[in-house]
Amino acid sequence: MKRSKRILIVRPDRIGDVVLSTPLPRELKKTYPDSFIAVMLRKYTKDIYVNNPYVDKIILIDDYDDGSIETFWKKVNEIKKYKFSHSLTLLPTERLNYLLFFAGIPYRVGVGHKLYQFLTFTRYVSRNKYIPLHHEADYCMDLARKIGVVTDNIDTEIFLTGEEKIKSLELRNNLLNGKRFLIGIHITSGNSAPNWTSATYRELIDALTDSNDFQIVITDNKIPDTLPNLKNVLYPNINKTLRESIITFSAIDLLISASTGPMHICAALKVKTLSMFCPLTACSPKLWGPLGNDNRILLPTENYCSNKCLGDPKKCTFEGDDGISVNQVISTLNSILK
Repeated sequence: MKRSKRILIVRPDRIGDVVLSTPLPRELKKTYPDSFIAVMLRKYTKDIYVNNPYVDKIILIDDYDDGSIETFWKKVNEIKKYKFSHSLTLLPTERLNYLLFFAGIPYRVGVGHKLYQFLTFTRYVSRNKYIPLHHEADYCMDLARKIGVVTDNIDTEIFLTGEEKIKSLELRNNLLNGKRFLIGIHITSGNSAPNWTSATYRELIDALTDSNDFQIVITDNKIPDTLPNLKNVLYPNINKTLRESIITFSAIDLLISASTGPMHICAALKVKTLSMFCPLTACSPKLWGPLGNDNRILLPTENYCSNKCLGDPKKCTFEGDDGISVNQVISTLNSILK
């Protein structure tokens, strides 16, 4: 009798990256219904996979990641117990590569072809220098395709429990304050992509709070010192866990942000998003855009990028002529909600 597949998906990086890995368990289970699927993540991102019906086990990587030999072998022995037949490493490192090798996983797939992968007989997929450019979630799916999955469905998903859905509805009713729409604004982006300054977000918030239609909630866990306690603005995620924040995101009608993890959380919850992006390849919406929801992408004009680009997208604020203006965001917001 043929043994069913036991597959470990490894994604030890940030929130947005982990959300973009969520199509893999779904498509693997569709292809191999009897398979055992585990994900190995950092503790701070595990809430993305809580209650996921396609995942049988969440394994945390934090206790192995201190660089010591002792914790390395402890994690090797832990992984061995699950008798995985396959591993898909979406962000390979040398230490991770050897961890999975010594854990005795027969069929291991990683991205790229480093020397340490060659020495451990690790299969690989190539991103071909991002030519032609695909979505990050599609590049991730290539590892599942390597073991037999055939799919173009890369929509992301986060699953709430029945109790969490009730909490989300109650939270929404409490936050609305008689307004029509609950609009989330996420100000920070972890310095991973271009973003407005706090002053420009303040200009947007002041304009939207004048409307009888919009109740504004700032969804950051920590608020920049320049935007504390704004009048008629709510801060429901302060000091909340990631799972509690996910419930908040599920309660809003739309999120305004730059390219950031919470944008991907909202997309996975099928919440509308309005997102500001940079057209450079490393930051492009073709690579990092939201998936599976009703979304709008705003880009600065070609003239802005050719004349004002500093060469480092993390220093870009989209401000000035031909950038992304507050009026442009408000106009797009109104068109989405219609």
